[in-house]
Amino acid sequence: MTDEELLDMRLCDLKLTIRDTPLEARIDQLNGELRDRELHFRPHCWLSDDWYSPDGIPGIAIPFYLAHPRLIRLERKQLLEVEGGTHPWCMKILRHEAGHAIDTAFNLRRRQKYREVFGRPSLPYPEYYRPKTQTRDYVLHLDMWYAQAHPLEDFAETFAVWLRPGSRWRSRYQGWPALKKLHCVDEFMKTAQGRAPKNNVRQSLDPISRIRKTLRTHYQRKREHYGLNHPSVFDADLRKLFAQQKNGNGGTTAAAFLSRSRAEIREVVAKWTGEYSYTIDQVVQEMIERCREMKLRVGSPVEQCKRDAMILVAIRTANYLNSGHRRVML
Repeated sequence: MTDEELLDMRLCDLKLTIRDTPLEARIDQLNGELRDRELHFRPHCWLSDDWYSPDGIPGIAIPFYLAHPRLIRLERKQLLEVEGGTHPWCMKILRHEAGHAIDTAFNLRRRQKYREVFGRPSLPYPEYYRPKTQTRDYVLHLDMWYAQAHPLEDFAETFAVWLRPGSRWRSRYQGWPALKKLHCVDEFMKTAQGRAPKNNVRQSLDPISRIRKTLRTHYQRKREHYGLNHPSVFDADLRKLFAQQKNGNGGTTAAAFLSRSRAEIREVVAKWTGEYSYTIDQVVQEMIERCREMKLRVGSPVEQCKRDAMILVAIRTANYLNSGHRRVML
């Protein structure tokens, strides 16, 4: 099917399952990590239109596109990235969502110590949040300092760090105020070892089999929600930096050039701006994807082009971080 034909399909008509996909092995890995921690809890998982763990349901919704490589390619083209598209990234998100699920399963947020350490779970979720990039009050797990988004996310992120095999969180966070949160999670999990969950609801909220919207509508809404209108994000600057492809295929593509220079650009811009490498890398990745779609090529001397690319990445990174807008995945 072409992209246009695929976009006109309803999600419920995709007939997707977790069974016999890489997701099945990754869920098994998550369950193995829980078993190694002597936790009897196993979150049930289902396909939906996004990542989330519903309030009151100790399970994990996984986005549909991860169940098929063709849909992964469409996701990347529509949104410029595939959230959870690699094995390590998928496991990081699964551990995070498992934190929400085990919180629900054992009613942990009702404990006074939970509120004292992580904050009030009843606080409304913000549409955007402005993270403090230098604070050590929170663990670092998912990108964009996600633990700072809400007390529930703080707990889930802390649990994910605690759960990851070989994380050595005691030494990694030595001297950080966040270590208190990790000890709190460790204490909570010791009380849960060998016990059956208080909440064992197996309901699946909005399974893909019941979602009647088309893929086209799904992606239109996602772009509106995230303020993502990628054709206008980098186009003008990228056209100044690179040349539009003419007849023939001579010269290095801009996407290949940026990919080869990615590590150097990331290192230099991190030194200039003091920002985290993964934030800078996200900006570079978006530039690579857009250069590929626009079929841009290197049209100036390599060193000059590299210098100008570093300046553009630094400016874009600063604008991104100073905008005050951080995507919150609910």
